[in-house]
Amino acid sequence: MRALGIDFGLKRVGLAVSDRTGTLVSPFKTIERTSRQALFDELTGIIHDEAIEAVVVGLPLALNGEDTLTTRQARNFAQSLERRIDKPVHLMDERLTSAQAEEELNAAGLYGAKRKAALDSQAAVVILRSWLDSVTS
Repeated sequence: MRALGIDFGLKRVGLAVSDRTGTLVSPFKTIERTSRQALFDELTGIIHDEAIEAVVVGLPLALNGEDTLTTRQARNFAQSLERRIDKPVHLMDERLTSAQAEEELNAAGLYGAKRKAALDSQAAVVILRSWLDSVTS
């Protein structure tokens, strides 16, 4: 199953995609948000063009597991996206994914502007990889 991982943010939205077997996950791109409608238009185009079969949105819970304002915004975003596409949209706990993404970028030797540009899509990689691991184990 080809899946799209989304690291939802108010300024930037990081994307990652899996291969058809759900084995490999790669950074796809980071979308700079301009408007809500432009974001949904771009995402629905990507879902169609990349033959995406499932979407996974990172859910930014507080460290204690409770919802925050950002959690509610991510849930709202996921529900709005699900109404626009005919694919399932799943939520995945994304606590500590940014820290893990930063570690992975450190290991890859990315620093400065290149690192900042890659962070959101790398966080989407971590989210999608975690979800794939949870559904295959």
